[in-house]
Amino acid sequence: MARASRSTVDPALDAAALLRRVGFFGLFVIVPVVAQVGRRATVVLAPIAVVLLIIASAIDRRQRPLRPAGLRLLGSPAFLAGMLVILWSALSLAWTPFLGPASERLANLAATILLTLAGYLALPDRMRSANLYLLPLGITAAAIVAVVLGLFGDSLMRGSVDDDSALDRGLTLLTLLVWPAAAWLRSRRRDREAMALALIVAVALAVSPNLTQILALLVGALAFAVTSLRPRLGVMLTAGLSAGLLAVAPLIPFVARPAGAALFGPLAPGVLSLKSWQKIVTSEPLRLITGHGFETALRGRVAGLLPANAPTTALFELWYELGIVGALAAAFCLHASIRRAGRDVPLLVPGAMAGFAAAFTIACIGVGLTVIWWLTALAITVLVFVSIERGQFRTSRPKVARLRRIREAGSDGSAEVG
Repeated sequence: MARASRSTVDPALDAAALLRRVGFFGLFVIVPVVAQVGRRATVVLAPIAVVLLIIASAIDRRQRPLRPAGLRLLGSPAFLAGMLVILWSALSLAWTPFLGPASERLANLAATILLTLAGYLALPDRMRSANLYLLPLGITAAAIVAVVLGLFGDSLMRGSVDDDSALDRGLTLLTLLVWPAAAWLRSRRRDREAMALALIVAVALAVSPNLTQILALLVGALAFAVTSLRPRLGVMLTAGLSAGLLAVAPLIPFVARPAGAALFGPLAPGVLSLKSWQKIVTSEPLRLITGHGFETALRGRVAGLLPANAPTTALFELWYELGIVGALAAAFCLHASIRRAGRDVPLLVPGAMAGFAAAFTIACIGVGLTVIWWLTALAITVLVFVSIERGQFRTSRPKVARLRRIREAGSDGSAEVG
């Protein structure tokens, strides 16, 4: 007589599963939606969601073994180059004119990186599809909220001082997260849903027109299309152009200024900004080696050390603050990261290239180098991409007929059908 199987219930495992579900719901749904209406939503809510994921993994230990994962991370050239950038930033505190603010900003940067690394190590080795399907749902909901605010924002957000800034940050997060969401849907063979998701995000950006997000979405779409057709070419172009522009950034004003003056006139704002950049490069060439020190680009404008029309792009700020050592280390880190992204799961490579291209475009147009909400948005994007990569462990479903034969064989006591 067969004994009735007794399923043991472990409250700790149930609690860990609940915490993980809440953490992913916060990261995939709440953060993108609330970011459309709250300026500090990304900075406040994202760490809470990551901490929930860390607690869940500490309870059920479903993450990858920490020692091998940590050693593999320490042996990664991209990680080592990134650590060199952080170390050089710390050393530059010795010659920065803004020691107090620079130290505080560097501490915030280090805390963001450490929390991202902890979240990365805490992610389960195998992600449940039920958790990952929250991502396209969250992006869709956030895009709908952005459309409503774009159409009726004046009446809905009347009296709010920071509504435009909040929506701008929310749309930036949407521009980044739409690519991992589309990559996840494509990996589940839901191409139509992926296309619909990209279209609704495009509508959200068009309703609240902002050149930065629209251009980033277009560049990301181009990288996605090229990589889908020619994977090697897409990866090579994305890595080469991004790292190359970062490495030769001081030459950009000398090349782009004549072309900009011919097209838009010598007094156009962009041309004047390039002229200011060109003057900074030629007046202090030795500073291209060491840089002016961490946090000098932002504080220098306020203190009068930099012209008010100096560029706000990351290409300028990285060279101005950290010089050739920090810029070349960052370029190598970016190049190695792009070449490594999605190598284990080729189906995700187009989405990864689109994400890199969109993020680099936003950084080049005018987001500050170490603005905390921007760094947090990048950290969220990294964790989302790692999550969908770990959701690709299942290769194919077993045939229905095979399942039926196995069940029938098990019910009549015969041997399992091979």
